[in-house]
Amino acid sequence: MATHAQQTIPTGADDDAGSLTAFIDRWIYVFMAVLLIAIVLVGFVPDSMQKVAAVSAGQRPPFPMAMHVHAVLMGTWMLLLLAQTSLMATGRKSMHMQLGVIGMFLAPALVVAGVFLVPANIQAFTAFSASASAEVQAQTAGFMQFMTNIALIQLRAGLCFLVLAGLALAMRKRDSELHKRLIILATIVPMPAAFDRMPFLWHTLPESPLTVELWPLVAIAPMFAWDLYRRHSIHAAYWIYAIVMVPTALVVSMLWSSDWWMNTGGALIGVPS
Repeated sequence: MATHAQQTIPTGADDDAGSLTAFIDRWIYVFMAVLLIAIVLVGFVPDSMQKVAAVSAGQRPPFPMAMHVHAVLMGTWMLLLLAQTSLMATGRKSMHMQLGVIGMFLAPALVVAGVFLVPANIQAFTAFSASASAEVQAQTAGFMQFMTNIALIQLRAGLCFLVLAGLALAMRKRDSELHKRLIILATIVPMPAAFDRMPFLWHTLPESPLTVELWPLVAIAPMFAWDLYRRHSIHAAYWIYAIVMVPTALVVSMLWSSDWWMNTGGALIGVPS
């Protein structure tokens, strides 16, 4: 009897551990979607409220339409990510595949909206400062230089997001494990925009884009750590992410605040000379 009892206790523990592991395997991507939505809300909600108050006080121009479009598209993408991960976690694969068609159109639309966003902001601030005080004009000039650098980050984010999302969608039928990880990693690409709006975090902007690269690694960490624990190796999705992100990060770092980019990038986004 004692021997039997000793055998059943470890077995029960193993069953519990197996159930927990299976639960996390199923729900880790839902958790990642919720985490990314939380990051967006923490970053953008307080910042947006401050900007709305500044617009009401006449301290900055109204938001351009491109910003509203971009916000709606990004919000839709985040909700789609949550819906898609939840559908797979609850075993509704057929509905997941049907809904996934939206992502094929939403991903490029999001990138196009982002491309138009920076010039739209530049135009809004240029018009706003035209009849403003000398102090406001000086602040606007500094903002223009900053936005020229930010354009580097946004162009890179749009390109990398499109590459990773495109690969994820292309692999949806051939390699579901790669597909679901790449979708999460693609969504993390534009997350610096949210992290940069959190004043309680350490930031190197505007002097350097270093923290633009570092804070998204925090968002990746839960999924990466679980994969490392479960697989005892690094999944191919993370190598693909590194191949896409590291070289482009080096390009951004080299061009940051350079005379060539200030002139060329400024001309591209419409900064007045």
